[in-house]
Amino acid sequence: MLRGLTTVTYYADDVEAAARWYSEVLGAEPYFRRPLDGPPAYLEFRIGDHQHELGIKDSRYAPEKPGANGAIVYWHVDDVEGAFRRLLDLGATEHEKPIERGPGFVTASVVDPFGNVLGVMFNQHYLDMLR
Repeated sequence: MLRGLTTVTYYADDVEAAARWYSEVLGAEPYFRRPLDGPPAYLEFRIGDHQHELGIKDSRYAPEKPGANGAIVYWHVDDVEGAFRRLLDLGATEHEKPIERGPGFVTASVVDPFGNVLGVMFNQHYLDMLR
């Protein structure tokens, strides 16, 4: 039934500020924006080896105001410690320090400046799948 990650959507009170922050984190600009003119209500990045989508939606459209709890989406990174430190340097706050979950699996998470939990993970299965 679940066939793979398609889009992860985070909420922000200031979508433009979130776009700037995530552009710095990702090294890429959003490829999609609505509306085209004026302040965006939604924008989207394509990132990673499979061009997964990361959307930023105006908090006014959230069904409930998200907090720093709930589901965590983990994005594969080659260096969890380095990615974790970089996110903190860019203004995120610690949610969970890097933890080895087993051989080939290390996770960490931060709360971005907009209140969303962002997970990073070294995942050997992901690398095996790419081969």
